[in-house]
Amino acid sequence: MDLFTAAMLGPVLTVAVYTDLRSQRIPNGLTFPAMACALAYHGLTNGPQGLLFALSGLGLGLGMMLGPFLIGCMGAGDVKLMAVVGAFLGPQQGLAAFLYTCLAGGLYATIILARRSDVFSRVFKALWASLWLFATTRRLQYAPVALGAGLPKLCYGLAIAAGTLVQVLASLHEQGLLGRW
Repeated sequence: MDLFTAAMLGPVLTVAVYTDLRSQRIPNGLTFPAMACALAYHGLTNGPQGLLFALSGLGLGLGMMLGPFLIGCMGAGDVKLMAVVGAFLGPQQGLAAFLYTCLAGGLYATIILARRSDVFSRVFKALWASLWLFATTRRLQYAPVALGAGLPKLCYGLAIAAGTLVQVLASLHEQGLLGRW
């Protein structure tokens, strides 16, 4: 990764977080041009190898988020934003960014749930009951929690940006581009 890639990705993630927090949407007008920019940049700077690098990262980012989208846990904008991250970072760093995103998303969800103690306690009681059932019967079963008003909506663009930021900073530090931090 180079500083130019990080500099191009930063504004995209910033706008995505802003629009996601404001309207719970990440617009196609942001993600599709960003994908094209990543593909063009890598293609122009590294030729066909660079284009293949960006395409494989894009495919990996898209593929990682497609499952949660198909079962209704993730919005399409989140899927496309992770594809953008993959296109800029490539498959290896895109995968690392995805894993950091999962950690950031778990922390984010826990914080949001903790703010609603009624939901938090019911969800964790159900998880505890599922673990107890598995320990005693070796059957993996989870009973959904009746939440009444439902779970709060998460703006996952925030988690994607946080996870990507951790990966970008780690990569730049590893390359000696950040100095000591």
